[in-house]
Amino acid sequence: MNPRDRLRSVGRRVADPAETLAQQVTERVIDLLVNSVDINEIAGLVDLNALLSRVDLDALLTKVDLNTLLDRLDVNALLLRVDVNSVVQRVDVSAVIDRVDLNEVVQRIDVDALVKNTDLGAVIARSTGGMATDALDAIRSQAVGLDHFIDRWVQRLLRPKAPWPLAPPALLPPQPEPQAGS
Repeated sequence: MNPRDRLRSVGRRVADPAETLAQQVTERVIDLLVNSVDINEIAGLVDLNALLSRVDLDALLTKVDLNTLLDRLDVNALLLRVDVNSVVQRVDVSAVIDRVDLNEVVQRIDVDALVKNTDLGAVIARSTGGMATDALDAIRSQAVGLDHFIDRWVQRLLRPKAPWPLAPPALLPPQPEPQAGS
């Protein structure tokens, strides 16, 4: 046996308890230090802006699974917090209309369904009925005017001794008959 092996075994016997004792002392010292340190005071000393300026957000975001994050997001709750009127006021309606292809919009219209759901007959009847009524009223008005014109000329030409009746006898109200003996 090598004499050094003996020293090593004695050293192990001495070192093992010494290591255990050193480990216990270290743990106790650390425990005392941690319990005596005010974490809030240390956190108050940290400059968060300086700390955050050192963070590489691009590298951090590449590690984030956005789909998982969006799956956890309650979109309805988020939309309830949005002021829609404020958003709509910011929209440039002219710019939106400029981007709309009106020919494409018109091509999407189902004219047959539109005509089917619209009572075109009634629309046409109302519009043509109104025109026909206006035309008849104009003709009647002209006829009445012509009738008065002819009546005046006939009266000038004939110059009757008795006044003309106001209307044909069939259209006049019945006259009371003279009583016999009066």
